Amino acid sequence: MDFFEAEARAKKRTSRLVTLFVFAVAGTIAAGYFASVFLLAQANGHGHRHRNYGEYSDYAQNPPSLWQPQVFFAVTLGTLAVVGLASLFKWHEFSSGGSAVAESVGGRRIDPHTTDLKERRLLNVVEEMAIASGITMPAVYLLDEEPGINAFAAGLTTSDAIVAVTRGTLDKLTRDELQGVIGHEFSHILNGDMRLNLKLSALVFGILVIGLAGRGILWVSLRSRVRSDKNSGGAIIAIAAIGLALLLIGYVGYFFGRLIQAAVSRQREFLADASSVQFTRNPGGLTGALKKIGGFALGSSLASNKSAAIGHFFFAQGFESNFGGLWATHPALTERIRAVDPQFDGKMFDPPEVVDITHESFAGAGFAPSAITPPKPAPVLMPTPVAIAASIGTLSPENIANAETLLAAVPPRLREAARSPTESLILLYGLLLDGDDTTRERQHALVASRAGSDALRTLGELEPSLRLLGPEHKLPLLQLTLPALRNLPATSLPAFLGTLDELVHADGRVSTFEFALQKILTRTLALGRTPSSGIIQIYSFNAVVDEINVVLSALAHTASNGGLDPAAVFASGAQELKLLDGKLHLLSPAECDFVRLDAALDKLATASGPIKQRTLIASAHVVGADGRILIAKAELLRAIAASFDCPMPPIQQSMAA
Repeated sequence: MDFFEAEARAKKRTSRLVTLFVFAVAGTIAAGYFASVFLLAQANGHGHRHRNYGEYSDYAQNPPSLWQPQVFFAVTLGTLAVVGLASLFKWHEFSSGGSAVAESVGGRRIDPHTTDLKERRLLNVVEEMAIASGITMPAVYLLDEEPGINAFAAGLTTSDAIVAVTRGTLDKLTRDELQGVIGHEFSHILNGDMRLNLKLSALVFGILVIGLAGRGILWVSLRSRVRSDKNSGGAIIAIAAIGLALLLIGYVGYFFGRLIQAAVSRQREFLADASSVQFTRNPGGLTGALKKIGGFALGSSLASNKSAAIGHFFFAQGFESNFGGLWATHPALTERIRAVDPQFDGKMFDPPEVVDITHESFAGAGFAPSAITPPKPAPVLMPTPVAIAASIGTLSPENIANAETLLAAVPPRLREAARSPTESLILLYGLLLDGDDTTRERQHALVASRAGSDALRTLGELEPSLRLLGPEHKLPLLQLTLPALRNLPATSLPAFLGTLDELVHADGRVSTFEFALQKILTRTLALGRTPSSGIIQIYSFNAVVDEINVVLSALAHTASNGGLDPAAVFASGAQELKLLDGKLHLLSPAECDFVRLDAALDKLATASGPIKQRTLIASAHVVGADGRILIAKAELLRAIAASFDCPMPPIQQSMAA
């Protein structure tokens, strides 16, 4: 699926969702208004009854009007304030990203250095898919207290995403089945479903909080009545009536909110299943997991009530659906299986207590695919601009096979360092070490002075393995370090980035790899810490003409290092931007150096999806103008894509020259 098309669909779904919730809130306001009119009428009638019979008789014959503007506006403002503030509060809770969601339901982050074989297998599957899709390696969580088979992905962007699985998923699924489930969750990450899920949860909570307030008032009033005297009985009854009214009003809105939540969720599950099968080319993996859920006594059920609020996040139905399935967040298992396997005979099977993974083969520091799915050789593909642009934000079996090949070629010591909060920094220092002995000595001295002698010692341990790395392994290795780097204290981040910058400039120049590493790192860390930094501000192509000129010119001069005419290469990209016809022209190298390119990418990062998409397509045409993808060009293109928050798979080695 096209990444930008998926983003556009997610925005449309969000708009539709907001519209539906407006109706749900309107229903809540209506219920609140009529309840208020009724309570006021009862209170006034009671007062007249106690004053004198004549007044009460007049009141009974001429009851108050059903339309009371003051009451209506008071109820409307009060409801909107409560729902709005509660939703904003819940959204603020989620603003720190997927980790906040996972921890709110009792998730434990899996230690990257775990020696548990099942946990190690899970991490390797997630790593493969992250490298294959080009996204930041998500943090991986385990719900230890959940024996059912389930999983979910959460986050605001691909840079702060997490993947969480239950203990049952870890224990009862084979590697192929686990890969099918994780592929399903990666579909939600790549299709923009995670952010929509969080919006759903925040809006439903906003409506529910009225009911929760009513329940609290009712509970307090009932307890107070037990201890009250006769004189205060009437006031307590009135308070209890208000609490009961709020409870009913809140749950009316909550009922319709859950209906909307369930309907939106069900529509996306079939797409995620289809995407998982497309990613892995192994329908048996996904259907095997679904059949085990169907045959397992606990199925996909969740024990913790805390998980109920995010039931629509999960791989399968986590809670029993009330109201005849109206609240079901997922289609029936048989429907999902038959959508993948039309010949399904309806038979489910009970999984073993714990899957035996000792027969699954190991390769280096990671796992190879199980015997059911033998390793797939990375195919030789000819790079085309269309193929490069189409690969953005996607997963494919070829990309997964390529990721397996790349990871298998990375020395185990480096993969271990990439997962460590302390050694990941030193690993990145090592990736910047120069081939020139004099420059390298200067860089060693910088590391010693900035990070200390222990860091220099660790760097020395990593250097033999670093020398074995090919250039195509370096950016994927950067992806593996990002979960550890996201946990860096905010106070230590400037010093780390400053040391990196000094290492880059130690030889007096900046290579495309060095620029790409810094750009990908700073942008991803910024989004991971403050996802709101990805807010769109620019919707006009004309507002970014100068920046697009810089991007295409920088790429054209990089491509011309192979002997091509930079003007012709630039033109191949400029012609893809018809709206800017006549406004684009090749800049001199000095006018599109890395400093100007960095500033241009920062501005373009705030542009709308269509602007980013057309700029990336034009960039891909510049990069692929001669039908060859040099490593330098691939690195620069990946840096541009990362700046636009668009995950781009690594260029396959067979495609690079």
